[in-house]
Amino acid sequence: MKLTWYKGDFMASPNKEMLLDWYRQMVLIREFEETCAQLYEEKRITGVYMHLYSGHEASGVGSMATLRETDHVITAYRDHGIALILGMDPDVVMAEMMGKKTGSSGGKGGSMHLASAEHNFWGGYAIVGGHLPLAAGIALKERYKGTDNVVMTYVGDGATNNGYFHEALNMSAIWDLPVIWIIENNGYAMGTEVHRASGQVELHRKAEAYGIKSFGQVNAQNAMEVYKVASEAVEYARENGPVVIEHVTYRYRGHGVSDKQYDTRDDMSEELRDWMDNKEPINILRNHIEKKYKNVEDILAKHDEDAKALVKKSVEFAESSELPSTYEELMRNQYVSSDLVYKTDHSIGAGID
Repeated sequence: MKLTWYKGDFMASPNKEMLLDWYRQMVLIREFEETCAQLYEEKRITGVYMHLYSGHEASGVGSMATLRETDHVITAYRDHGIALILGMDPDVVMAEMMGKKTGSSGGKGGSMHLASAEHNFWGGYAIVGGHLPLAAGIALKERYKGTDNVVMTYVGDGATNNGYFHEALNMSAIWDLPVIWIIENNGYAMGTEVHRASGQVELHRKAEAYGIKSFGQVNAQNAMEVYKVASEAVEYARENGPVVIEHVTYRYRGHGVSDKQYDTRDDMSEELRDWMDNKEPINILRNHIEKKYKNVEDILAKHDEDAKALVKKSVEFAESSELPSTYEELMRNQYVSSDLVYKTDHSIGAGID
């Protein structure tokens, strides 16, 4: 199944087709992420860390629906949902998760390093805040070329205390770079509550110090609210330069799947239960669709079924794929020209004139 994504052609109020597609994307993300969590526990996905987007779905879906195909997206390590929204094949994403050579980076990037030049998706970065100067650089290229393309950049609340954040935002303000800085504030930097680590708890105000226009805090559990604010912010950025939005959201699991900050299976915290029961982004969208349109239950149910089928297929594809098994596969793309560097033997530097 080829994924579709509404790039551009947005309106103040999304139509029925768009809303149903948002629902499709959100249930696909949730099914993919919860399946990955299970696969990680079974050690079928390995690695030090894996960071899930469960609970954040409306943040990415609602904001990226405002972009054009020529715009750019870059994020940190909570990147699986972003990749799926952009239309990356779930088979290819799951293969990368499992370290297979059919993955988006040949199995050498893994969970935190998804990327696709085809989709103008530049990562997936594991270094906290390390992608933010790159976002400014991509935007500088677009400004230099005279386009009106924008860069949508996602950053966690904890990274707003990082030097990369302040340096990148300062540069974007100086050069009027077309970046939408989206702070996904899920309340915790790893296990530390925002108010324990940040002197300014309204995180969007940190950007105001650099003269960047702020669109304030948004209820990022509601895809319609996210879309409305992002529509205005994107158009402002195309014409004028950087903007910041703070998406107030929540994550349903720990910082990484191995963190036991709270456990969704057994003794759920009161706070987590409140978010899942009363602020669940998929339910909010579903209720909105069912209230606004008649006879959509079968369509929504079909999207639920399709999500399960797509993710099951992606697991089967990944497990049937081969691991990168040769030295040439290991070294491919490590240098500008692997052939030049390694054309005579496998010693570092061999073959360089």
